[in-house]
Amino acid sequence: MSNSLYSTARQNNQTTIVPSTDIEAAVEMADLVPAIEAAFAAYENDTAQMPPKSYIDLPQHNGDFRSMPAYLETDDWEASGIKWVNVHPDNPDEFDLPTVMGTLVYTDPESGFPLAVMDATTLTMKRTGAAAAVATDHLAVEDATSLGIIGAGVQSYTQLEAISQVRPIESVIVSDLDDDRVQRFIDTFGDEFDVRAGTIREAAQCDVLSTVTPVEDPIVTLDDLGEHTHVNAMGADAEGKQELHTDVIREATLVIDDFEQTTHSGEINVPWSNGDIDESDIDAELGEIVVGNAPGREDLSGITVFDSTGLAIQDIAAARIVYESLGDDSGYRLEMV
Repeated sequence: MSNSLYSTARQNNQTTIVPSTDIEAAVEMADLVPAIEAAFAAYENDTAQMPPKSYIDLPQHNGDFRSMPAYLETDDWEASGIKWVNVHPDNPDEFDLPTVMGTLVYTDPESGFPLAVMDATTLTMKRTGAAAAVATDHLAVEDATSLGIIGAGVQSYTQLEAISQVRPIESVIVSDLDDDRVQRFIDTFGDEFDVRAGTIREAAQCDVLSTVTPVEDPIVTLDDLGEHTHVNAMGADAEGKQELHTDVIREATLVIDDFEQTTHSGEINVPWSNGDIDESDIDAELGEIVVGNAPGREDLSGITVFDSTGLAIQDIAAARIVYESLGDDSGYRLEMV
């Protein structure tokens, strides 16, 4: 499964340095969503390797680091690499930096040669939106036209960009404690969609809901949700975080991305550790649904929840899109000695 771009880079001993501006230009959601779906399929089909995400906790800096290596093989391509990512919530106020930043080393599986070192901050946002789109495609009602978003930070933008690829979204309700962030979101998408500010309940009544907040006290109740709302629970990515009340998790059809990660640091980590839910409450992993080993949405009514922690296979699939898109025409070259 040799790749000519990989071979050229090896022969020339050149590693491409890819800044975030190039990633923004290289990644089209129309290409990324099916690539992320293929990554979920590879994971389910045992043609991917993904050791558990490892953490370095730094409470003295109100932050942490995570390392995320992976290899995956599909019918058409293979890819490998590792992402090093941080989460420091104080960054915007103290250092004028994003809360989440990352660097990804994309490697040739055949030789181990470092093909590219790329900014993974934008990449992470893009692949997170694409993962929500894959889940939405399998779990939301077919004619979903309304999207609610709770949390108007940077992740909210790719939620709309990606989900609108798989459903005919017309109206968007965004809820956030920060009015300025809500207005920036409205200004960004107001020409494409009917976008307005709303309460948590108004957002949760939509056909699809994405929650992208860092809260530890749940903010969405079962009564808030519509009778067929599909929820992408994207915000919980560390122990103690939880956006949905436990009764939502118990009552919904619950789909997760990975058992080890979600029980440790996903939306279900708190009720799981408290003993409020167990394996019987988990209906499927998303990869099972993608390959047809488990059903997606079967009824017009009923709440579905996707618990997303973010998988290294998603990052590597996204990095491949970037690398293939750039080819030899962009980025900076670092010659290996």
